[in-house]
Amino acid sequence: MWAKCQERILLERGHTAQKTYNNPVILAMKYKGLVPIPRDIFFNILCFLFAIFRLLHLLVAQGFRSLAYAAAEMLRDCGHLDVKEHRGKTPLLVAAAANQPEIVKDLIMLGADANAADQKGQTVLHLGATYGLPSVIEVSLTLPLSWENCPQNWVATDRCLTPLHCAVIAHNAAFQAQTLEPLSQSHLQDLLLCIRLLLQLGADYKSQDLKSSKTLLHLAVQAANLPLIQFLLQLPGPELQRFVNMKAHGNTALHMAAGLHGHPYQEEIVRLLLHHWADPSARNLENEQPVHLLAPGPVAEQQLFVRHREEGSAL
Repeated sequence: MWAKCQERILLERGHTAQKTYNNPVILAMKYKGLVPIPRDIFFNILCFLFAIFRLLHLLVAQGFRSLAYAAAEMLRDCGHLDVKEHRGKTPLLVAAAANQPEIVKDLIMLGADANAADQKGQTVLHLGATYGLPSVIEVSLTLPLSWENCPQNWVATDRCLTPLHCAVIAHNAAFQAQTLEPLSQSHLQDLLLCIRLLLQLGADYKSQDLKSSKTLLHLAVQAANLPLIQFLLQLPGPELQRFVNMKAHGNTALHMAAGLHGHPYQEEIVRLLLHHWADPSARNLENEQPVHLLAPGPVAEQQLFVRHREEGSAL
């Protein structure tokens, strides 16, 4: 096994298979007695060194796939494939954060724990969603894994957020900071693709975070993220009306939209919500309806007109 590892390493550097076994470094080590004759002992020492110095973490972070695969095979055989670094990340989580989808696939196929979480409670899906890495999430679609039956992949992080919440928050931040640069637009598209892939994997779009009870729609409306709101309101399913009227500490998404005072997208967001069965009569914990949260003046009258027109068209 140790020779196989040396072979992988040297082949990565351009050596031939014959040079592997006649390598002067290996011969010198044997001559000086640095390589014990029992290869299993050397193998165990090598595994120990890889585990202690987190060498596999370094290899996957740099994208050295062949070297990482050889090291992962050794650590798997000695039971240390899921060894963690100082922030609680396994090699699989480091590969995910470094956007190395092929290495992520290799590690999972070798037996790495796909449900592993770091100190913040982040799994592979959380990291892919937070950093907008659709290729990392997409790997999950090609593997024989049932993410729906793996609760830890949908459980909240230490910030009480599911992977879907992480993706929406990241999309909100990118939307508010967007420019006309291609890189900025590409990042927005990647984050939206992450949301699509998570839904395809079985994530529940009606999920709420544990601290504020906010849904994806609450977060998108709060950030006045019009494109994302439009996307969420087009999701298929019989529970869309319930989703639109879910409450976060008593406030519906329509309450939050009414509080977007002076925002250029406020009227369109209110119009969209009302068109998708938002209840204008819903009251929050202060017994306020959405109309009570509108800014006083002509703007409020305009919003009221929009509301009544939508209600009239529904009759």
